[in-house]
This record gives sequence, structure tokens and C-alpha cells, in this order.
Amino acid sequence: MNIIGLTGGIGSGKSTVATIFNTLGIPVYNSDLRAKHLMNTKDDIRKKIIHHFGHEAYDENKELNAPWIASKVFNDRDQLFHLNSIVHPAVYEDLLEWSVQPDQLAAPYFIQESAILFEEELSERLKAIILVVAPEEIRIARVIERDHLSRDQIMERIKNQWSDEKKIPLSDYVIYNDGERSLIEQVTDIDRMIRS
Repeated sequence: MNIIGLTGGIGSGKSTVATIFNTLGIPVYNSDLRAKHLMNTKDDIRKKIIHHFGHEAYDENKELNAPWIASKVFNDRDQLFHLNSIVHPAVYEDLLEWSVQPDQLAAPYFIQESAILFEEELSERLKAIILVVAPEEIRIARVIERDHLSRDQIMERIKNQWSDEKKIPLSDYVIYNDGERSLIEQVTDIDRMIRS
């Protein structure tokens, strides 16, 4: 499988970059969205989460209580590790099923978008890694506008992710989403290099 990883810290703009790749005909698997979907639709995952975290993890409609789960895992590495150990194997299985669909097989490569490629050691099965970086203040402003979180909540999440300085040397391509360089030009350059 020709999987290219796409990652970046919270508010870096990796979803925008993924959309640009998609317009170039590159299929994108969004790990975070698929994880949420699987947590809401797979009974075995729901049972494991409830067993570990309690019934508050889901509402009366059997929908994941995401804010409640976030409050449990973002300040507790052990709890986050446990949640990931439940969800990540299911996401990988889902990715494998998705990757053999006709649209994906016809593409020159496809992208797995994930915020925690490095943190969860998912990078080993990837052909290359694209990292999206942006200045911290820009990232914070984007997330405040998008998710209506407080600055402290955002800083807590940033603290739980690897720094850009740590990720850059491990990445094959770096996209700078600082408002000064064209995202489209950077993406098309990388797309051309990967295809060649």
C-alpha cells in the first residue's frame, strides 16, 4: 500500500491541506473522524470504552460523550493510552478495508491524516510523512474560533502532542501554514515529488 501520512499539531491546518490533496485526486483517510465514527457504531468498542470509563462515556442515544471523554484523557496519559489501545487497532482495520476500495486502488497513493502519527508510532507503515506546521499563536487563534475552547484548554492539548521541533527531522516533507507561503503551491510541489 502506498500510504502517505499527513500530520500536524492542533490548529496547524492539516485538514485544509488534506482537502487540497483531495482536489488533486488523492483519496484521504481521516483517522480522527473515522475513530469517532467507529466509537459510535461498533458495539465491541462501545462496550470496552464503557467497561473502562463508565456509562458517562455515552449519552442516552448511545452517542459518544466526546467532551466528557476528552476531560478524562487529556490530562491523564494512562487514560489516553488506554483509550488509544481500544480505538487504534479498529482504525487500522478500517483503514485496510478502505484502502482496497476501487477509488483508492486507482490512485497513485493515498493519505492517512492523523494528529498523532508520531505519538502513537504509526509512522512505521507509511511510505512518507508530510508535516503541517504553523506558529503557535496562529494555531491557538484558529482553534479558539473553530472549537470555542479556552486558551488554557488548547495549551493543554498542545502540551500532549509532540513539538514541531521534534517532528520536523522525522518528516519527509514540511508544509508551512503561516499565512505567508501558498498552501496550494506547497501541496502541488509535494504531490508532484511523490508521484515521480
